[in-house]
Parts: sequence; C-alpha cells; structure tokens
Amino acid sequence: MHEMGIANSILEAVAKELRRYPGSRASKVGVRIGELAAVDPDSLSFCFEAITRDTEFEALVLEVDFVPRRHCCGACGKEFDVHDYEFACPQCGSLAFHCISGDELALSYIEVEENVESTVGTKGS
Repeated sequence: MHEMGIANSILEAVAKELRRYPGSRASKVGVRIGELAAVDPDSLSFCFEAITRDTEFEALVLEVDFVPRRHCCGACGKEFDVHDYEFACPQCGSLAFHCISGDELALSYIEVEENVESTVGTKGS
C-alpha cells in the first residue's frame, strides 16, 4: 500500500514547513490527486489518520482534491473529461488527443495558524 508512504511524505512536508514558522501549527493540508495517479483517496485518508493519531498532528485535516482525467482534442482543441474510456472528442469525434490533467500527485497548500504554541518535535499526550 503505497498510500502509507505518500501520507508520510505529506506529513514530512508539513513538518518541514512548520519549522520555517516557529510558534505556528498546521490546521489543514491539501493535496491534488489525479485519476491516473493510482492513488486511492480513501486509502490515503485512512493512512494519514493512522500516522497522525496520538501525535502533535492529530488535529491536522487532510483535504483531497480528486482531479479527473482530462484531454484536449488535437483536431479541434476542445478540452473534455474522459468518462468510461470514451476517448473520442465529444465535439468532432476525433481520437487525436493529449492528456492535460489527471496524473497529478501534488501538495496544494498548507494552512498554518500563526502565533500559537507549536508542538512540532514533541509527542502529544
């Protein structure tokens, strides 16, 4: 289950960012996951909750933005979402396309609350 490794990487990125802002704490972290990234958002959320439980990050909320597979028609330029393996352009019927989104796996943002006592580096009780 590679979702555990991804969840751990997200948490490491949050901890690294918080070290830049002493006295702050993270309240929310957002990630973008494309349909083609082979990451199950529910599994990722489960893993994230498991590794933050009973830590200083337990209250940290993971927000997942699931990005559908999207193509651009090479013939007419229409952009469209791909559903049920229908790759033909809905405007002109062409099968000449390129993928423009859906393979993302990226950290989008970290919401940080400033001027609060940080517990980074110490285990919560």
